[in-house]
Parts: sequence; C-alpha cells; structure tokens
Amino acid sequence: MIVKQLAEKIEAELIGSGSAVVDSVGTIEAGQASCVTFVTDKNRIAKLGESKAAAVICAEKIDGLEKPQLIVKDVNAALLKTLKIFAPKLKPIKAGIDSTAKIGENVKIAEGVSIGAFVVIDDQAQVGANSIIESGCRIGENTKIGENCRFDSNVVIYHNCKIGNNVIIQANSVIGSTGFGYVFTNGSHQLMPHNGGVVIEDFVEIGANSCVDRAKFGNTIIGAGTKIDNLVQIAHNVVIGKCCLIVAQVGIAGSSKLGDGVVMAGQSGAADNLEIGDGVMAGAQSAITHNIPAGKKLFGSPAFDSMEAFKVIGLTKRLPKLFKQVKQLEKQMEKLKEE
Repeated sequence: MIVKQLAEKIEAELIGSGSAVVDSVGTIEAGQASCVTFVTDKNRIAKLGESKAAAVICAEKIDGLEKPQLIVKDVNAALLKTLKIFAPKLKPIKAGIDSTAKIGENVKIAEGVSIGAFVVIDDQAQVGANSIIESGCRIGENTKIGENCRFDSNVVIYHNCKIGNNVIIQANSVIGSTGFGYVFTNGSHQLMPHNGGVVIEDFVEIGANSCVDRAKFGNTIIGAGTKIDNLVQIAHNVVIGKCCLIVAQVGIAGSSKLGDGVVMAGQSGAADNLEIGDGVMAGAQSAITHNIPAGKKLFGSPAFDSMEAFKVIGLTKRLPKLFKQVKQLEKQMEKLKEE
C-alpha cells in the first residue's frame, strides 16, 4: 500500500508525501526502500537521515528530516498495527478434524475447532469453540480447553488440566508433566505422586519448549494475561499472578508464589517456597533466594536491591587498582617502621 493509506490505517498524521509504496517494516539500519521504519529512542533520530526506508513512524515531528513522517501518540501501538498489516499471508486454518487424528470416547468438541494431523485427544476431554490444535498435539484425559486457543505443533497437555480462553502455546511445550519431587527412602530416590493439575487462565501465552509441571495436590496456576517465553521451567504447585512477564530460561522452583505484574528477566530464577510481591522486577541471571516485598527491583546472584547491586559491581571492577594501592601502602608502612 502507499504511505498515505498506511497512515490512515494506523491513525497517524502524515507529514510529507504519501505516494511511496511500502510492503514491510524494517529497522533504521536494515530498512529497504519499500519498508517503513520507526523510532522510539530520540538518540537514534540522527541515523534516520542515512536510512533507506520510505517513511518513519514517530511520536513527534522531526525537523530537518525529508523522509515522510507518520506521527502517532504511541509508537509501539502503531508498530503493532503495522506489523499485523504486513504479516505474512499464510494459508488459513480451516475448521474440522483431520482424518489421521485419534479422538477418544466422550470427547466434546465445540463448533469451529480445527484439529490437525495425528492429533490425539484422550477420553472425556473438551475443546472450546474456534480453538486450533495443530499437528502432533496430545490432549490428556479429562483436560478442558477453552475458546479461541491455539496450540502449535507437538504441544502436550497432560490429564486433568484446565486451559482458559484465548490461550496460545507454542510448539513442543508441555503442560502438566509430573513435577521433580523426590524423597530418599529405602536407599533410593522415590518419586512423589503428583495428583494435582495445572490451571492456565485466560490470555496466557507460552513460548516454545517450555514446561509447566502439575501439582502434587491442588493446582499449579498461571494467572490471566501472563506471558511466558521459550525454554522456561515452572515447577509443581507454583502460582504465578496476572500479567507477569517470564523471559527465556527462567526457572521457578516448587510452591513459590509470584504476585501480579512480576517481571523475571532471562536466566533468572526463584528458589522453592518463596513469596514474590506484586510488581517485582528481577534482572537477568538474578537468583532469588528469599521472600521479596512488592515493588522491589533486584539484580545479582544472590539477588538484592538493584541499585546496591550495581554499586557492588562498580566497586568490584576497582578491586585490582585498590589492591595495588594497598600493596604500595604496605611497603610505605614497612619503610616507616624501619625508620
């Protein structure tokens, strides 16, 4: 479409010509002549003059820039709309059950559901309206899946799990596997029975190759609106609040509880039986080993207040210089003693 049409679709004020044709979104550096770029950081405005992009989405007018500008209140919201407009046009998924799928007894499948090749749905399971279960998935006995869900290829949902509405689970993730709970008895480690389930509330999204273990009793719970990245491990009986962000390679040990709006950055982790308050933010590779009150920002291993952690890191870098100074002072002290 031409830039003018794009401006209308994302409700932007157009400054400059709207006649150029655009067909994609690109970064300032990599953008080609047929793409639209964007700027969310004022420090990157200077690079726009060298960009090949046909137009730029920005929050305010950029003086001296000859490139057409699409002025919006929220660049990220406009970028979301633009990416959807230029998303790849894939073959639409049709409702129906593939002939190779295996459906158990007393399974309830609502209208508009799509079940792909070699899917297995065990007895007593339920699938809500307009949900998509792609090839190779396995849905366990007595599991309930809500409306408008999408499970990508090879997702496994074990028995007695409950999945809400508008849930997305990407390929190869596993929900409801037995937790890592052992007791040492009679000379060996014995696996504790995990008789509970998993509850995933509405609008949760889970990335590829992530695992949510079932509870020993009760349920492991993922709160509404929470987004979980790839390669994340959620242990048995964990409770995660609403609208949390759990980034790649995070591990949360058994029976820990996270409040609403918690952010755990990549490779961070929480020990077992902890309580982490609302709005806590843990930086990358932080190791949470104790209860954390609401609103705290953490960093380090073990994790503590981020401002203090950054001071410690800064001082640690100065240790070689300080050590050299101490050695010099020791020599001076020895000379003074000799005198």
